[in-house]
Amino acid sequence: MTTFTDLGVDQDIVDALASKGIVDSFPIQEQTIPLALPGQDVIGQAKTGTGKTFGFGIPVVQRLGQTPEPGVKALIVVPTRELAVQVYEDLQLLTSNRPTSVVAIYGGKAYEGQIEQLKAGAQIVVGTPGRLIDLAGQRLLDLSNATEVVLDEADKMLDLGFLADIEKIFQKVSQTRHTQLFSATMPGPIVALARRFMTNPIHIRATDPDEGLTQANIKHVIYRAHSLDKDEVIARILQAEGRGKTVVFTRTKRAAQRLVDELGDRGFNVGGVHGDMGQEQRERSMAAFKAGKVDVLVATDVAARGIDVDDVTHVINHTIPDDDKTYLHRAGRTGRAGRTGIAITFVDWDDLHKWALINRALEFGQPEPTETYSSSPHLYTDLDIPAGTKGRLTTAPRAERAPRTDRPARTDRRTGDGPVRNERRSGEGEPRQRTRRRRGEGEGEATSETPAPIAEHGAPAEVTEGSGTHDGQGSEHHDGKPAAARRRRRRRRSSGTTAQGA
Repeated sequence: MTTFTDLGVDQDIVDALASKGIVDSFPIQEQTIPLALPGQDVIGQAKTGTGKTFGFGIPVVQRLGQTPEPGVKALIVVPTRELAVQVYEDLQLLTSNRPTSVVAIYGGKAYEGQIEQLKAGAQIVVGTPGRLIDLAGQRLLDLSNATEVVLDEADKMLDLGFLADIEKIFQKVSQTRHTQLFSATMPGPIVALARRFMTNPIHIRATDPDEGLTQANIKHVIYRAHSLDKDEVIARILQAEGRGKTVVFTRTKRAAQRLVDELGDRGFNVGGVHGDMGQEQRERSMAAFKAGKVDVLVATDVAARGIDVDDVTHVINHTIPDDDKTYLHRAGRTGRAGRTGIAITFVDWDDLHKWALINRALEFGQPEPTETYSSSPHLYTDLDIPAGTKGRLTTAPRAERAPRTDRPARTDRRTGDGPVRNERRSGEGEPRQRTRRRRGEGEGEATSETPAPIAEHGAPAEVTEGSGTHDGQGSEHHDGKPAAARRRRRRRRSSGTTAQGA
């Protein structure tokens, strides 16, 4: 293995990487760093999870020098907020032993903190196109001295329609610059972009000779599953032997939140990342996942590029991706940094045509997904799930949690001890006592569960018997009002309506 010292990396950067146990380089780093350090424009192409961030980050940090002057000297453009955070954290590590300052510029967060860091003289900016153009347009971000420029995940930029924004950004940076472009795939428009804005770039493809279109260290399992049984299947997969951190992808943000709630109810430690969550919530959820505080993350594709966690063992596609590129990016969340992983995909009956296209493009050789239910024996053997596993954890399920003790227990009204009026239930779980009057037992009578009715001015109402006449003419009167009118008034009191005599 080639170490970073062998590649000519400065000792302070080598020490920073070693502090995190990173000593040997990956193929993409081994091929790009020696070219980029002296200033050669580079196109790096490698599958996700192969160390591209350090591949471009190390040359950027080292070329700025030990003590760069204040002001933006390097710009790294990424397509999503989550990826901006991930790249920012990696560059924070690389610069931890030198005074170089890094700032992340992206939407969903307040401008003030980002602007303060820029005014303080940050030298490296990691940002998404929209917020970068916004701040540059307000003259709060000066890119004219940026001589190091990186486009990361360029193919995702294309998918999200950012190419026009990228052209605007290139017009704002220094015309004398060192440019690096990294991408998992190289569609035509990206090649055209590279030719336009790069100077004699060298195209590096970092792949293993025996590797096909999918990573060899990822096991791919394809099931045709019923939508009503998916939650149960997923819950059983989450109890597989050796299961570590797991990412579950859904098609919509609503489905993501529903699954978060469902798995949480089943006892799993789960978090979510989707578009209905605020940026702060998304970052907290992602940080908890990276730190291991939650070990299941339910996400939509918007977050896929920012999930850079080495110890993800399983990726589950709750719904099939729309195309082979999205499939590769989802599956690429596992099997990172040379580890092995499992990618499990559920195909609905209505989505079989999508699977046919993905199967053909990625050469899986499995045109028919295996029909699978939560009770299917092959589910357990395929994924090392212990026999007899059910879809709900047996340890501290929600139904068996201790009752709340911060409220006093309700006293039964019939014991004579007197109720506490604002309580809902007793500490022992007994149902609250009904206080409504039963219908059909006589409007003027008090039932066994009801105190004596209260008259108009707060005195106990007189309950009379005998006349049985309720036409407003022959009924008995109290305080000058017909009994029927008083009864209607009691019934309608909540609506504020005054009953009139017949």
